[in-house]
Amino acid sequence: MALLITHKCINCDMCEPECPNQAISMGDEIYQIDSDRCTECVGHYDKPTCQSVCPIDNTIIVDALHTETNEQLWDKFVLLHHAAQL
Repeated sequence: MALLITHKCINCDMCEPECPNQAISMGDEIYQIDSDRCTECVGHYDKPTCQSVCPIDNTIIVDALHTETNEQLWDKFVLLHHAAQL
C-alpha cells in the first residue's frame, strides 16, 4: 500500500529528504506522497522512513485507496530502480 500524509502535517520537511523513492513532494498546503512511487520503503528499509522521522504521531498513514501486497511493492521497487539505472 502506498502511504498518505494527513492534514496533521506541520510541513516540517523531515520526510521529503528521507524518501528513497522520491515519492514525497510539497502539495498545495501540505506534503503529499505519490502512490506510484511509494513502496513503503520495501527494498530499502524495514519500515517506512517517512513515518520514522515524522515528529507528529499518526500523520503518515496507510492509504486505503492504494492497496498493494508486499510482492507488488517489491515489483514497484524493482521497476523504479531498474528504470533509474537505464
